[in-house]
Amino acid sequence: MTQGDEPEVDRRRDRLLAAIALSSGLGLLLALPFALRAGAEFFLPLTCALVVAITLVPLLEWMERRHVPSGLAALLAVIAFLVIANTALVLIVVPATDWFRILPERLPQIQANLAPVIDIYSQLQRFVDETVKMLAAGPVAAAQTAAVEAPRSLLQFAATSAPSAIIQMVFGLLIIYFFLAGWTGLRRRTINSRGSFDGALAVARVIQNVVDATSAYVMTIATINLALGVAVGVALWLIGMPSPWMWGGIVALLNFVPYFGPMLGAALMGLGGLMVFDDIWIALLPAAIQVGFHLVEANVVTPMVLGRRLTMNPLLILVSITFWGWVWGTPGALLGVPLLIIIQTVVSAAGMPDIAGFLFERGTLTVHPRRENHDKAESRGGDG
Repeated sequence: MTQGDEPEVDRRRDRLLAAIALSSGLGLLLALPFALRAGAEFFLPLTCALVVAITLVPLLEWMERRHVPSGLAALLAVIAFLVIANTALVLIVVPATDWFRILPERLPQIQANLAPVIDIYSQLQRFVDETVKMLAAGPVAAAQTAAVEAPRSLLQFAATSAPSAIIQMVFGLLIIYFFLAGWTGLRRRTINSRGSFDGALAVARVIQNVVDATSAYVMTIATINLALGVAVGVALWLIGMPSPWMWGGIVALLNFVPYFGPMLGAALMGLGGLMVFDDIWIALLPAAIQVGFHLVEANVVTPMVLGRRLTMNPLLILVSITFWGWVWGTPGALLGVPLLIIIQTVVSAAGMPDIAGFLFERGTLTVHPRRENHDKAESRGGDG
């Protein structure tokens, strides 16, 4: 082989490596959703714990700047998360269980409230009758006969859950604690492991961007949703709706899922109103209140607070929510936007398409003409 053939051989080798890398990456990409779905008992609590831990990193760093030891700061952050989760459980799950228990008893009232509408649209009568019969003989009726007491706290919830649920909850809490406790050292070791200053700087920037974007989005949206839930709860209390804070909590929780969550919240509010009030127009008032507050929140409050800094493509949001909802159900839909933020931040910092080059500090999907340029320089030097 002559010296002039070496650049061509290098290019062919680079193309072969690129083809292998792309084929392997495509196969992994196609298999990953099914692996995540099949291993949901492991991957779902792990992912939830990592998202929660990333969200709690600013609180951890705030305590560490005040000379709180990392282990103690991580423990306090986990306790704060448990307090919030337990409060949400008490405000939402406990009253909601009572509402589902009395749902079969209220089905005749719901049908009576809908009678004027059904009279206008006679074709819906058969559909409603079949739906009522299905609900009366389905899981709701079984839940009524079982009359299981609703859990009053996370501890009681864990005690009444299946062993697998207890293991997943403990596993998630341990992941959160150990992630936070070792966060500072892990970040330092990851940055120092890079072989160049530019690589270390890039890793530090990616880590900080992921933490800032994820925590900023989750905390900001949580604050907005909390205010939305309180506003809806106060409005429902004023019109005499039972369990107004439960409904406000449901609205706040569902609002974490863009587009689909508010629609489901309005449907549940309409069902709750039909269960309580006799007049159909008053019964639909809770749903109208939820829709009105959501329109103000989505079109005025959230754009004003988030601004352009955390603006995302609506199509990507829908795809992410649908994908993760298909993989992990409702928890996956709740995780859809935070996971989209993390993926977008990493991809934006890594660049496309050379993600492997960012990870290993050398390009693997591009042709490198280093030897060819070196040979040309030597030939020019020999000619001189």
